[in-house]
Amino acid sequence: MNTTTEQKTVIGVWPGLHYRDGQAALKFLTEGLGFVLVASYPGVAEGSIAHSELSWPFGGGIMMGSADAKAEPDEFTALADQAQSIYLVHDDPDSLIGRVIGAGAVVVRGLENADYGSRGFTVKDFEGNLWSVGTYAGEIAK
Repeated sequence: MNTTTEQKTVIGVWPGLHYRDGQAALKFLTEGLGFVLVASYPGVAEGSIAHSELSWPFGGGIMMGSADAKAEPDEFTALADQAQSIYLVHDDPDSLIGRVIGAGAVVVRGLENADYGSRGFTVKDFEGNLWSVGTYAGEIAK
């Protein structure tokens, strides 16, 4: 047990995404959605990404990589050809939707209020992945 007063916040769940175009994905994720790039390691092929970590300003983060034409395909790189879906908690989705559309996202579900108390939207990125953004932060476990 850690008896020091300093506690490190550990992120226990890291959704992993795989893109065909890793550089475009990093640009969309940081400039469009507002993720913060923490680390990125290049893949074998020019412009590919073996591994990157991005933190979400409202807590949590994702890991991202790109399919690498020079590397042996595996179960993870095969995900680049499949649509994936992520939900992001944001305290003001109204302020974010314009920036995300400006970064090339296509609106799947416009801003709306849900019956469970959330306000949010869903967009599709340039490779078909769905990004839902809303104020609903989940229930507190008892």
